[in-house]
Amino acid sequence: MDGIRSKTSLSLLLFFFLFIWFPKFTSSFQPYQEINLPPRMLGPESLAFDCNGEGPYTGVADGRIFKWQGSARGWTEFAVTARNRRRDLCDGSMYPYRERICGRPLGLQFNNRTCELYIADAYFGLMRVGRDGGVTRQLAYSAEGIPFRFTNALDIDQVTGVVYFTDSSSRFTRRENLRVAASGDNTARFMRYDPVSRRVTVLLRGLSFANGVALSKDRDYVLVAETSRQHILRYWLQGLRAGTSEVFAQVPGSPDNIKRNDMGHFWVALNNGRSIPSSIDDPIAVRLDGEGRILETRHGNGFMQSTSEVNENKGTLFVGSVGMPYVGSSRV
Repeated sequence: MDGIRSKTSLSLLLFFFLFIWFPKFTSSFQPYQEINLPPRMLGPESLAFDCNGEGPYTGVADGRIFKWQGSARGWTEFAVTARNRRRDLCDGSMYPYRERICGRPLGLQFNNRTCELYIADAYFGLMRVGRDGGVTRQLAYSAEGIPFRFTNALDIDQVTGVVYFTDSSSRFTRRENLRVAASGDNTARFMRYDPVSRRVTVLLRGLSFANGVALSKDRDYVLVAETSRQHILRYWLQGLRAGTSEVFAQVPGSPDNIKRNDMGHFWVALNNGRSIPSSIDDPIAVRLDGEGRILETRHGNGFMQSTSEVNENKGTLFVGSVGMPYVGSSRV
């Protein structure tokens, strides 16, 4: 009898661990809606919402940043990253070789206190523009004497205003992104920009295609995606481990941008790098908890390809892509 009771207790304990304590994993095939970009616009890489909750804002292939004003007004031009940008040459351009002239805004994030938008432009470095938009101002273009070649993603500490960002390679530009992974390049860096001192500090170097960045809800660590290694690093900002890093999660694909939701979970976009829409089974994103465990996998339903970001806002997931002429949206 005691043996039976012992086995029963063990079974109940196992049930509690697996189904109550342990995070539930879901795999979602959700319908997506298309928020079409203006004609001849392509590649809404990153998405951001301003200090009033309006947006999304997104940067596109011709170097401009647009704001979504709702279905009645559509997209309106908000900012450009090239100071002497030629509209006759750049507007509507989809040619990668013109990006060094027209700009290519990638990571976007607002400082909610100042309502300023910070931009990681692949060619012009770390940029900033005021709440009314216009031409952006260059904040940083190099660190330790080494110019940025592929400024990619960023996040902002909303308390201090410090910006964390990545440069995906010190050798290759964004238009050469396939060579970054194929060559085994490990010259990427993860950095911090202090808006008070205006200094850039390199926090991690020797990375393989450093990409998405996301600060934790408690501001005690920041995540950095290494696309070529298909994993996420955690860099500690506070505590006994401050200044050290570790592997936070291995993900089932090539991680691109990372965005934290209101619960403190992280949406990691999985970029398949394809020029055609994904199959219905292809994962386009995973949601991680604060311990790096996968809580949910999202699939593209053949809808998305080259998914670059999944951003949760007010119960809706907005999906960015470097290859599509629209932003996807789906209910959480």
